[in-house]
Amino acid sequence: MAAYRSGDGRAFDELFRRLAPRVHGFFLRSFPAAVADDLLQTTFLKVHRARAEFRPGARVRPWLFAIAARVRLDELRRLYRLPDTAGEDELERVEDRRTDPRADGALEGDTRDRVREAVARLPESQRAIVHLHRFEGLTFPEIARALGTTEGAVKLRAFRAYEKLRALLADLAPEAA
Repeated sequence: MAAYRSGDGRAFDELFRRLAPRVHGFFLRSFPAAVADDLLQTTFLKVHRARAEFRPGARVRPWLFAIAARVRLDELRRLYRLPDTAGEDELERVEDRRTDPRADGALEGDTRDRVREAVARLPESQRAIVHLHRFEGLTFPEIARALGTTEGAVKLRAFRAYEKLRALLADLAPEAA
């Protein structure tokens, strides 16, 4: 990142090669592939514009995912027709009122498909936290900064998400003796 910040175009290529698949995966958990592609491009355009703001010595992945989380939130605001000032809390309230048509369907397929389906059934605000925590390895404070919310709110959403996943996937876990 330091080389890219200094104007090395090859450093951007390396940054993109390493992180674009992960960022794309983050978007694919919430949006169709075509939208995820557009959001990936928007994210890296914002990374390019903000490269001078990167603090030397900081971890690149949390910084980049903070940008991706803002791009995600902007798209969700657009989809749900929320004001530009709406944050994760407002998004969660909108999702609580929304019904998920997939929620009534039976889960089928192997374990991996079952887990993917269960994660897909989570509200977007919880799904993003699970993705950043479990799949990207970000800490709760890093996720809170990325999403522009408090660590307590992130932990609460994570708790709710993991509880729902445990309930949805209870039959996959061996029964306690």
